[in-house]
Amino acid sequence: MAAIVEVENVSFSAQNRLLIRGVSYQYEEGKTTALVGPSGSGKSTLLKLSAGLLVPSQGEIRFRNKAIARMDRKDNLEFRREGAVVFQDSALWANQSLFQILELPLRIHFPKMARKEREQRIEAVIAEVGYKKDLGIRPSLLSMGEQKLLAFARALICRPRLLYLDEWTESLDENAAQRLIAIVRKKQKEGLTIIFVSHDLRIIKSLADDIVMILGGKIFLRLTREQITGDEDLMRYLENGIAS
Repeated sequence: MAAIVEVENVSFSAQNRLLIRGVSYQYEEGKTTALVGPSGSGKSTLLKLSAGLLVPSQGEIRFRNKAIARMDRKDNLEFRREGAVVFQDSALWANQSLFQILELPLRIHFPKMARKEREQRIEAVIAEVGYKKDLGIRPSLLSMGEQKLLAFARALICRPRLLYLDEWTESLDENAAQRLIAIVRKKQKEGLTIIFVSHDLRIIKSLADDIVMILGGKIFLRLTREQITGDEDLMRYLENGIAS
């Protein structure tokens, strides 16, 4: 299966600290990859690098064989449309209504789309994620779980082929987490490529095709779901590595 995103010898420094150290990895199209490791290991940084949100200090990241850092405006817009991020804190704009938050990506990526079509797309995506309240309110009136639902809706609004999920179920109650997991399962069946960061071994076992453990900013271990499912010692090792 072809790679959709390639990370080649990537290092990244911030505030005089080397956070990612010479990482190379290929994310296969249509597969789900979990980036795991203890807190501070660099997994969220690697996710953001892979999503083009951070620029490597060294090395190169390519999307469909094109270096993200050297893309022209047209290619960069295509990359942003095909790839969408759900942030750990949802990152919903506080001074915008929920409708405006969902509408903005459509205005950017589909500037000729009629208002009626934008409204229909928004109605469809909030139904898909299960959000049922007023879209005229602002994010501060939502619970944490509701904010995450809206973050998922925003990520799905342009019908991407690649999803980046950063600690996407953290701090949610079980019902809210299960709703998000159901959305991800649906997207897997639709053939999306999904890259996610999580500390939850149940989610990792259930959803990930490939598991990449990051320690000290480096790839320490690469596993498949079959390997951890069939080896209890390896499962315990992975669990300890995530929790440490």
